[in-house]
Amino acid sequence: MIAVLLAIVAFGFIHSILASKEAKQAFQERFGDRAYHGLYRLVYNIIAAMTLLPVGWLMIATPSRVVWTVEAPVSIAFLVVQLIGVIGLLASVLQIDGGQFLGTSQAIAYFRGDPLPLPKEPLSMKGVYALVRHPLYLFSLLVLWFVPTMSEGYLGLCIGATLYFIIGSWYEERRLIAYFGDEYRAYQQKVAWMIPFVMLKRDDNP
Repeated sequence: MIAVLLAIVAFGFIHSILASKEAKQAFQERFGDRAYHGLYRLVYNIIAAMTLLPVGWLMIATPSRVVWTVEAPVSIAFLVVQLIGVIGLLASVLQIDGGQFLGTSQAIAYFRGDPLPLPKEPLSMKGVYALVRHPLYLFSLLVLWFVPTMSEGYLGLCIGATLYFIIGSWYEERRLIAYFGDEYRAYQQKVAWMIPFVMLKRDDNP
């Protein structure tokens, strides 16, 4: 479990560096404005995916004892919650511009010679985004935690992912405030953070 947690911490550290203004500015200065607007998001996601590979390898290669297991009918309820999580994840992705989220739309525009940056994506506030501000994180946690059999390694993954989502949401909110301004601040006042119907007070200054 400790090895998996450390691997997730390393992933989060690399992810945070790549998301920083300093890293973005360095890329922009080195490769130019067009390459930054066209390629940085895709490169960022590719590196993030690669840094998750050690986590998967550790979970497969490291022996891990079972921490808990649940039997039917509770296990069936767990699977239903996971299904809700999967459906929620799909809905969350479909409600935003998936191409811009992944960086593929920007890359296509870059190689085609189309104008960059792409038009500003509107703030999504309907559907699952009217339930919580971070539905991707919420539904991912439902899929992760509600497994009928929990091993030590998988528990490390769940704990690490939960901490990462909590810390990552804080940084993401600062970025969204900087991007959308008062529109996002008003959204914060109306919609819960990551726990449905639970409004948390916080400093929302970028």
